[in-house]
Amino acid sequence: MNPSTIRDQHINNWTNTWLLLFISLFCLSCEAPMVEEEATQEKATSNHANANLIVSIFQLEQIPFVAANRAAPSEASTRLNYAVYDMGGTRIKQVNQVSGDAEYGTAYFQLPVGDYQLVAVAHSSKGNPTMTDLTKVKWTNAQGFSDTFLAYQTVTVTDQPRTLSLSLRRIVSLCRFIVTDDYPENVTRLQFQYKGGSGAFNAKTGFGSVNSIQTVSFDVSQGLKQFDLYTFLHDAEGTIHLVVTAYSTDNTVLLEKEFDVAMKQNCISCVSGPLFSGTNTTTHSITSTILIDTTWDDTYYYTF
Repeated sequence: MNPSTIRDQHINNWTNTWLLLFISLFCLSCEAPMVEEEATQEKATSNHANANLIVSIFQLEQIPFVAANRAAPSEASTRLNYAVYDMGGTRIKQVNQVSGDAEYGTAYFQLPVGDYQLVAVAHSSKGNPTMTDLTKVKWTNAQGFSDTFLAYQTVTVTDQPRTLSLSLRRIVSLCRFIVTDDYPENVTRLQFQYKGGSGAFNAKTGFGSVNSIQTVSFDVSQGLKQFDLYTFLHDAEGTIHLVVTAYSTDNTVLLEKEFDVAMKQNCISCVSGPLFSGTNTTTHSITSTILIDTTWDDTYYYTF
């Protein structure tokens, strides 16, 4: 073999070697992100397996108001909120769920060993409550107030996984306001403003924890006659001062009436009467007497 042929063969061998090395490095660089992505996905799917506290909503008590029975979370609420606090009251973790979520009714937590306070709330407000302080779980007027159920308990987390099954109880009071007469043609909106209750509650007691002025408005252009007003009383019994204002399309006040309504926790106070008939005064105050319906001991009727 002549020297020229030997030189050419050595060049081809070096070229092939570098080409193979380049291809190997290129393949490794392409595969690295795929390996990382698979690891991330595996970690995400194993979160539930690592949970050492699993909270499941077993039932909500006393659905509907007028019957003492039980219901599943999805039958009585559109939102569930879970929060875990240390024993000093500092929030550690919170889970928010919306009806339709695959895991609606079950929450998973991975917590260090220790003692905690657990709060679970079921409701149908337009948004999640502020739960930073377990003694002031609260909604805003814009979010609205709804039928609300609560479970609170202390729990000890150990090295062994634990599953809790909770039963939530109703903690609101309901003022059901019913208009029995026809609306004047120019009335398009009713506003209900009431105080004496609370828009926030203490999760340890289930009672209201702030002095709120709650405001709710309804479009009545289609003839809506029944209005449900929810509040958290400061005790088992209380009274709200209710101001009902009728507005026209241009927000002119057409009528305003005031009511003092006695209420109880987990009870309906049903207020009904002709709102627009029988008086031409702008403001009308009335304190109703309680008539107890003997069929249900959690419904009270008022007329004006």
